[in-house]
Amino acid sequence: MNSGTMTHPFLAGLRPALLTELAEHAIAMHYPDDYRIFSESDPANRFWLIEDGTVALDLHVPGRGAQVFETIGPGTVLGWSWLFPPYRWQFGAVARGPVQAIEFGAEAVRERCARDPEFGYAILSRIVPVLGDRLRTARLRLLDLWGRP
Repeated sequence: MNSGTMTHPFLAGLRPALLTELAEHAIAMHYPDDYRIFSESDPANRFWLIEDGTVALDLHVPGRGAQVFETIGPGTVLGWSWLFPPYRWQFGAVARGPVQAIEFGAEAVRERCARDPEFGYAILSRIVPVLGDRLRTARLRLLDLWGRP
């Protein structure tokens, strides 16, 4: 992808040279309604910047099946498990209506992060708040589920 077409909020403030490097690993993706983008415990080998549409994040709950704990939309990041061993998804993701996203190959981005501390810091400083938000949302959803009679 061309770095000039990448205007997602996740990329805001990224130095042009770093944006160009990241764009080398980007692919435009389109997912139809109800398409399972990934499943819990599958290999986490990609991540996405959501440009349009919504994605439901779910967890398997024994006896209840897949339970949606959050729905994310345009301007958000899908996926953080690609950064942390064992590189397995901690939740699942399903398109809720058509979704347009920018997909990145995780291995190439991880390798670039390891080689270039500035690049690595730029990526991590953008992913860590996403991780915090997802954990807070999951916690609130679990409290809601457990609080029911």
